[in-house]
Amino acid sequence: MKLAIASDFHDNFHNTVLFLEAVKTEGVEKLILLGDYTSPGTVKLLLNTSLPLSMIWGNNDGEKVNITKLMINRQSKIHLSSTTYDFLEIDKRKIFITHHNELALPMAKSGDFDAVFYGHTHQKKIEMVQNTLLTNPGEICGLRTGKATFALYDTKTNQTKIIELKNSLSTRTKTAIPYIKATGME
Repeated sequence: MKLAIASDFHDNFHNTVLFLEAVKTEGVEKLILLGDYTSPGTVKLLLNTSLPLSMIWGNNDGEKVNITKLMINRQSKIHLSSTTYDFLEIDKRKIFITHHNELALPMAKSGDFDAVFYGHTHQKKIEMVQNTLLTNPGEICGLRTGKATFALYDTKTNQTKIIELKNSLSTRTKTAIPYIKATGME
């Protein structure tokens, strides 16, 4: 099964729509979303897909009540964890998903999972930790890196590749960069 893994949307509606269009062209069968949607608006866009979703919370999801209300009527295709991590089994692959990078490496080192996916750092990364695939899909928002990326995961091969969205927009502008650096967001 082909899965799309994405994180750190941060209310970038433009890039969220590009992400949804890209997963259609890539033949994705399920979305795994690693948090930081930020507001119900982003989640409304994400729910506008016919694909099943597995979702966890990030550290920047302030309107959890309103976001949860949006999902109530669509529970048949949505699995929403009540925390910032979850355990999944898809096509006999044991998968751990988390928003926080601090959990990712220890879970990969445990040897209990075929794949571990995490977000939060906004930095795309693919590596093997012993026999576990460890992947950060980067960021949809493009705020820290200036690039909007997500990962494609194939459960048959237990491999991921990073996809960069074409025509993405970022709030990382010449005006914003000094402020981003001053706040330590890099």
